[in-house]
Amino acid sequence: MDTWLASLITATPQEGFELAITLSRRGVKYTQPNPDVLKKLRPEYAEDAEALTAASHVIAVNFQTVAAANNYWRK
Repeated sequence: MDTWLASLITATPQEGFELAITLSRRGVKYTQPNPDVLKKLRPEYAEDAEALTAASHVIAVNFQTVAAANNYWRK
C-alpha cells in the first residue's frame, strides 16, 4: 500500500477543500478498486441527482474533518 496522505494540514481553506475531494475520491477507489467497473457505473450516477447529492455530502464531511484538523484556519 502506498502512503499518499502525510498530513491533513493545509495552508488554506481552498487547499483543504481540494484535499477533501481527494479523500472522497480515494475512498471510492478503495471501495471499488476495479477501474473498469468504476467507468461502467459512472453513467448511472453522473446524472442522478440523489447520487450527486450523496457525493457532495461525503466531500462536505471530509472537509469538516480537514477544517477541524487545521483549527478552521485561525490566525
